[in-house]
Amino acid sequence: MGRLLRRAWRYLVAMLTGKLDQVSDPKVQIEQARQQHALLSQQAAAVIGNERELQLKLTRAVSDTEKLQANARQALLLADQARDAGDQTKAASYEDSARAFATKLVSAEASMRDLHAMAERAAQASAQARAAVETNALALQKQLAERTKLLSQLDQAKMQEQLNRAMDGMTELAAPKDTPSLEEVRDRIEGRYARALGEAELQSTSVEARMLQVERASIDAEGAARLESIREGLGLPSPSAPPAVEPSKKAPTDGS
Repeated sequence: MGRLLRRAWRYLVAMLTGKLDQVSDPKVQIEQARQQHALLSQQAAAVIGNERELQLKLTRAVSDTEKLQANARQALLLADQARDAGDQTKAASYEDSARAFATKLVSAEASMRDLHAMAERAAQASAQARAAVETNALALQKQLAERTKLLSQLDQAKMQEQLNRAMDGMTELAAPKDTPSLEEVRDRIEGRYARALGEAELQSTSVEARMLQVERASIDAEGAARLESIREGLGLPSPSAPPAVEPSKKAPTDGS
């Protein structure tokens, strides 16, 4: 039961360590920063889009207001002309049209004022969104600039950890469980080598070894004699004999 709990604890620690390493990995943090910047950019785009839409509506409302105002003025001018001509019925009709245009004009001007106020607030929100995106972009660029340095440091840390683990394994005094240590392996090899040398020394000094040496010397002597016999049969000089020197011919003297 205790072994099972220790194993479960090691698994839990390894899992949590891996999760923490993953969270602290600069690659993951940079990717999260990019996602946050993309989300902020989308929100800013929506705010700017709302500002553009309100501006379009405000422009259309201004145009409609100008048209209603022009129509109201035109209706009043026609009504005045009809009265001058003595046509009161037509003058009254133009007056009614001018009144209707004026009523629509009042409603259009109220809507235009509301749109104008909304457009001003949207412009402020749009400016804030642009500033937020620019600030976040600068922060992201700074993080990207530090990314290479952080990744290099992380790789160096991993390499150093691996080296430390390797050195710990080499300098560990107690071998795990049944695995022999390097010193034990060396002692076993040196022991086997010493025993082999001792056996070879005993064999070289035994009676059988000396008898074999005598037999080997006899065989070598017989072989040398046989080779010398073959060489004499061929008329060849022995390689150990000094070369024969021919007598030099003396020149005749004057007294001979």
